[in-house]
Amino acid sequence: MKAPSARGLFRATGKTARPVAVRDEETGEYAKVAERPRKKDGFEPTPAEATEAFCAAEIDRLRGRKIWEPAAGDGAMLRVFAAFGLDVVASDLVDRGCGATVRSFFDFAAPPAHAIVTNPPFHESSWGHGKARWIGHALDRLGVDYMALLMPFNWCGAGGLGPLWSRRPPARVYLMRWRLDFTGQGAQPALHAWYVWDGPTAEGDTRLLMLDRVVLGQGALFGGEPLEGGS
Repeated sequence: MKAPSARGLFRATGKTARPVAVRDEETGEYAKVAERPRKKDGFEPTPAEATEAFCAAEIDRLRGRKIWEPAAGDGAMLRVFAAFGLDVVASDLVDRGCGATVRSFFDFAAPPAHAIVTNPPFHESSWGHGKARWIGHALDRLGVDYMALLMPFNWCGAGGLGPLWSRRPPARVYLMRWRLDFTGQGAQPALHAWYVWDGPTAEGDTRLLMLDRVVLGQGALFGGEPLEGGS
């Protein structure tokens, strides 16, 4: 099912959305269009830098675990996990050639691994459309004991997420210091963060940390740096 376009909402309120710049892959030149074309199945690979920075920060917690990537896509995250020497099992709803098991996340009654690291489908993880059922399925039905999700930083502000947030708050949130470019057309107008559930966490005890970019193979890997006032 094709996701509704925000531009339709603009038109319904009598407002006009600004044109967006789209880069021609052959010439490298940009042109302004009314709406950025959607890729097949709505899929855009996760930039490696996001996964690299996260793995660098959480490597001591990830080593020794089997990790499940249930939205594997074309294997963008899997390649980073391999570079860090992590043990991973992958699945996805669509076969995109990375060797993942083709199976819906919601068809799993038991997890193939008890640690999840992924960029989940937003429409199933947000409150407005999916009522966060993706997250509920992972934490409540599958009972994973570690989960890290790459989400827009403002995701947690949705009012409907209040009960989930108070009942199952994440242990850590890593806010990236840079904007991610999922499309190759220029950075998206939003910051992203990794939300990490890591065992029981009391409401109000979530740690907020800043996450820097890392460059693999060039010196030390950077971890998370607590914000002022963080524990």
